Amino acid sequence: MIEQYDLVKQIKTYNSDLQPGFIESAYQYAKKMHEGQFRSSGEPYYTHPIEVANILADLKMDVGTIVTAILHDTLEDTDATYEDLKNAFGKEIADLVNGVSKLTQIESKNREDKQAENFRKLLLAMSEDIRVLIVKLADRLHNMRTIEGISLEKKRHRISLETLEIYVPLAERIGLHKIKEELEDLAFNQLNPEARESISNRLSFLRAEGSNIVKTIIKELEKLFNSEGIKAEIIGREKTRYSIWKKMQRKNVAFEQLSDIMAFRILVDTSDECYKALGIIHGAYPSVPGRFKDYISTPKPNGYSSIHTTVMGPSRQRIEIQIRTHKMNDQADLGVAAHWAYKDGKDPSTKDAKKYRWLRELLDILEQEQAPEDFWENTKLELFQDQVYVFSPKGDLIELPSGATPVDFAYAIHSDVGDKCVGAKINSRIAPLNSRLSNGDQIEVITSKTQTPSPTWERFVVTGKARSHIRKFIRNQQRDEYIILGKAMLQKIFKQEGYSFNEKTVSNILEQFKLNENNDIYANIGSGILIARDVFKAIFPDHETKIAKRPSTAMDQAVMVKPLNDSDAPIPIKGLIPGMAVHFARCCHPLPGDRIVGIVTTGKGVTIHTIDCETLETFADTPERWLDVSWGDDSDSPQSHVGRLEITFQNEPGALSNMSTVISKNGGNIVNLKVTNRSIDFWELSVDINVDDTKHLNNIIAALRATPLMSYIDRSRSR
Repeated sequence: MIEQYDLVKQIKTYNSDLQPGFIESAYQYAKKMHEGQFRSSGEPYYTHPIEVANILADLKMDVGTIVTAILHDTLEDTDATYEDLKNAFGKEIADLVNGVSKLTQIESKNREDKQAENFRKLLLAMSEDIRVLIVKLADRLHNMRTIEGISLEKKRHRISLETLEIYVPLAERIGLHKIKEELEDLAFNQLNPEARESISNRLSFLRAEGSNIVKTIIKELEKLFNSEGIKAEIIGREKTRYSIWKKMQRKNVAFEQLSDIMAFRILVDTSDECYKALGIIHGAYPSVPGRFKDYISTPKPNGYSSIHTTVMGPSRQRIEIQIRTHKMNDQADLGVAAHWAYKDGKDPSTKDAKKYRWLRELLDILEQEQAPEDFWENTKLELFQDQVYVFSPKGDLIELPSGATPVDFAYAIHSDVGDKCVGAKINSRIAPLNSRLSNGDQIEVITSKTQTPSPTWERFVVTGKARSHIRKFIRNQQRDEYIILGKAMLQKIFKQEGYSFNEKTVSNILEQFKLNENNDIYANIGSGILIARDVFKAIFPDHETKIAKRPSTAMDQAVMVKPLNDSDAPIPIKGLIPGMAVHFARCCHPLPGDRIVGIVTTGKGVTIHTIDCETLETFADTPERWLDVSWGDDSDSPQSHVGRLEITFQNEPGALSNMSTVISKNGGNIVNLKVTNRSIDFWELSVDINVDDTKHLNNIIAALRATPLMSYIDRSRSR
């Protein structure tokens, strides 16, 4: 167990000007406040924050961070207050402790909600000063080192899984590779001890068998660099057990098939010597294609710089080599912590605390006001995925997850650019918005002031920021449309029953439905959660409505919902975006000009069918779900609709070309084509075409019927 004197001694190894009084007073304060508290292992609780401080001293952190570590549990687990800490240790320390404190547990429906809410708070805290995260990682590292003190296996498993899912990616993002690797190994030991033990045994065997090979490779590399007059330190480093396990899983190979479980590190003095060293290595040994990465000219966002290459090295061994300067090597181990290493007797500024793009991206997700489970999902998306590096037209480097698309790139530039994105150029060529980006691509985003996020984008974007913005737009737009539709439905009932619509009468039933405002009532009606007539009955419980005879067929019902007079006019759907509150049925593909009817579906709004659609028969027994709707004045609408044709043509050369040419010349655009039957003489197709309305589709049908080789053309009435 480390004592205050050991901690002070450790700090003095890199900070000779340390005044130990500050550390000692924090130590005594923590010991006093945690008196009588014990850890699961039975040790006095105050030993934990001291060990966390010692981990940070190993990282050569500044005094403020170490004092924060000593005090980090006092606000949560003792009677100490923020004002107490501020008076005793200053505002900076009090703010840091407040950020790092184990976050106040909130009442949530389930543990994942609680976990997501706590992570929200951690993000907000570390956005003010990233040292909050460094202390939090050291705190988690010591908890993982002592996790065997927890008797419940289920709890150990949960903590270890959380460590892998959240804290390991965070440690990697700020470059704390030593902490990252130890966290991985400790979590791996809890989650899959058998696999870890198996890999450990195999490594021990190879270590004994291949020790001479490693020494031989190092000696040969040293001899090679000495002959070239370059002073280089050669280190042979075994890959971690968890990284070996991940590689086995990713490549689906056995341990024996892995050829690069050792990595050799070449440390030189300058960046120029790094490239000279690379030339020497590639000149002496064949390189493995596709295994070269230059993180010196293009550093990772967390500051990591190095050259990676794989060669068929000495003794024809396939070896991975990392080339970097000594300073780069320190940065690789310490990452962002290196910014706070003690220098020249002064604590450095925290001005770099917000320079990390990924942190800003996570904070942007946080601001989208989404449900905890969405936030949790999008945060994991942002943290987990491997990276691809692309360039803006100005040459700015943008880091994105593997599999990212131009839409992800647009949102990475700015949320407004993402929202207004209508197209993209990849390496100066127009490309679909769902194209996968590759390393080195140059992306140009094409925007339009009238564009809004498309619900279809959510199917292919991979970044949490893009997904959260798209979902927020859909959520807000959908609610707005539900409100418009629901209010119109309620107003229609008022007219039918001879009442003037009044907002105050709706407000009177808010408490009855446990809702906050009238718009909540309308939104629930529009989405199908509430039935408009039930709401009307709640407003006028004494009103007696005439009970209409239930129609015998769907067609009778469809005719029955059509208006009898002007006061009973149908609800127009003009202006509502398809896919939000209104959906067009795929069984009949209604078009402007068709007589239509709506079917209300709980939680999904209204689905529009043609009045003669056969599917309507299934709703004949639920007349309360039928809604009289119309297209409204759609003459100025730029929106296109999908019409489906059933086409049979003779199996002759040029027949398919003739069909597509006729459709194109008549202003249609084929969006989907499916062969439903074919024989030696005829082909039968189902063709979806973007058209303006029924008149437009009928013109295309007429033109196709006049085309040679076309045997049958008609509009499809079923899916």
